[in-house]
Amino acid sequence: MKKIKISVIIGSESDIPVIKKGINILNRFGIDYDFKILSAHRTPGELIKYLDSLKKSGVELIIAAAGKAAHLPGVIASNSLLPVIGLPVDSGLGGLDSLLSIVQMPKGIPVATVGINNMENAALLAVSILSVKYPVLKKKISDYRNEMKIEIFKKNYKLKDKL
Repeated sequence: MKKIKISVIIGSESDIPVIKKGINILNRFGIDYDFKILSAHRTPGELIKYLDSLKKSGVELIIAAAGKAAHLPGVIASNSLLPVIGLPVDSGLGGLDSLLSIVQMPKGIPVATVGINNMENAALLAVSILSVKYPVLKKKISDYRNEMKIEIFKKNYKLKDKL
């Protein structure tokens, strides 16, 4: 099977702690990823060059994490035809500024957006999107959800002992 590949782009090194749990999910699902720190404001030329390089790289989806004004996901979406998942990062104002910046993209340039600092859901959304093309991911996502259900059942069983 062809190696499934996505790109994870963050705007700043300070975003790394936020993305770690999602990277674990990508690894769990066997999705290869390319990881870059690129800024829509500080490295715009390098960002565009990188996006151009993705056309031949096999990358099929982009997760873009950004805080503050959070322009990165929108700039990426406006310069790439790949699906973009925006991950708002809390960078001091609770992340609401980032969330609103990403979710308010103008008509015609969509960015799927997950909750503030929720890289786990960004990774799972990426898996769900890619599962349309790769049936092996559908099975893995189904198994993952069943494991979550079993964990809830176990917690409910243990809850009886706590009452």
